[in-house]
Amino acid sequence: MKRYRNGIFDSIRAPGFLFVFLGALALLSGAAGSVLAQPATAGLVIEEISPGNFVHYGVHDDRSPENLGDNANIGFIVGERCVLVIDTGGSLPVGLALRQAVRSVTDKPVCHVVLTHVHPDHIFGAAAFSPVGGRAEADVDVIGHENLPRQLAARGAFYQTALERDLGETASGSEIVMPTITIPAGETLTVDLGNREVEIRAWAPAHTDHDLSVFDRSTSTLWLSDLLFVDHTPVLDSNITGFLGVMKLLREIEVNHYVPGHGRSEQSWPAVLDPQQAYFELILTETRQAIRDNVRLMDAVNEVAYSQASNWLNFETYHRRNVTTAYTELEWEQ
Repeated sequence: MKRYRNGIFDSIRAPGFLFVFLGALALLSGAAGSVLAQPATAGLVIEEISPGNFVHYGVHDDRSPENLGDNANIGFIVGERCVLVIDTGGSLPVGLALRQAVRSVTDKPVCHVVLTHVHPDHIFGAAAFSPVGGRAEADVDVIGHENLPRQLAARGAFYQTALERDLGETASGSEIVMPTITIPAGETLTVDLGNREVEIRAWAPAHTDHDLSVFDRSTSTLWLSDLLFVDHTPVLDSNITGFLGVMKLLREIEVNHYVPGHGRSEQSWPAVLDPQQAYFELILTETRQAIRDNVRLMDAVNEVAYSQASNWLNFETYHRRNVTTAYTELEWEQ
C-alpha cells in the first residue's frame, strides 16, 4: 500500500480502492476570486469496481453540514486520453473532493462531466469542474439529457435556496451548471476517452423525464444513477409506467458491473433490479385498485404499498410522494 500526500488530501492507494480524507478545504469563489476557508468533514472513499471505473458511494442520511450533501453515488472513468466524471455530488466541497480524487488516480484531464438528472445531490458539485475561476480545465463538456436545461431552469432557484438552508455557509460556491451538450430522449452518445468507448444513453421518462445512464464498453460497467436504488426507497419523479418500462429495457443489457444511484449490492445483474421492480409494481397495482374503489388521494398515500415499509430506508420521507405521483398519473387511465 502506497501512502502519499496530495495537497489538502491525505491519500492511501491500494488495489481496488482509494481512500481520500478531506481535511480543511479552501474554496475559490470564482467571480470575486477570493478564498473562502471552509471546513469539510466528509471523506471520500473511492473504489475501483472494474478496471478504470472508480466509485464513491454516498450516505443515506439527510443532507447536513456534516455530510455536505454527500448523498449520491458519484465517480469517474479513466481512459488513455482523458477522464469522464459521472455526477458531481451535492455541493461544491463534494465536487472538489471528487476532483482531487481524480487527481489522486491520474493526471489525465477531465474531458466530460455527465449530469445524469436534475436532483441536487447529483449536480451541485459541478462547479468544481467548471473553468470559471480557474477551478478546472477549460475544455470540459458538461453532458445532460435534452430536458435537463428546462428542469435546471425551473428548479434551480428553489434547489439553491434549500441547499443554503441545509448547509449554511458550506453551500457557498455550489452553483447550477448548464450542460454544453444535450442528448435527445431515446438516443445514445458515444465518447472515446482514449482506447475506451463510453455510451451515454438518454431515456424516456422514468425516475425523471431526463435520465441518463453511462455504459463503459470495455468492462461492461453500467452506471445507472437513480434508475436503480438499493436499500434507499426508490424515488418516482416522473412516470411509474415509464419507469417500469425502462427497467424492462435495462434487463436486456449485458452487464458485468453496475453502479446504482444510491446504495450498493453484491447481488447479480439483473436480479438486483427485482426489489425496486416489486416495489413499483405493488404501487401500480394498489393505486389502480384504490382509484377503482374511489379512495381519495389523501387516503391512498397512507395505504398503498405500505407492506413494503420494512424493506426500504427513508420510506416515510419518499413513499407518500411516490404514491402521489403514481395516483395523479393513473387516475387518467381509460
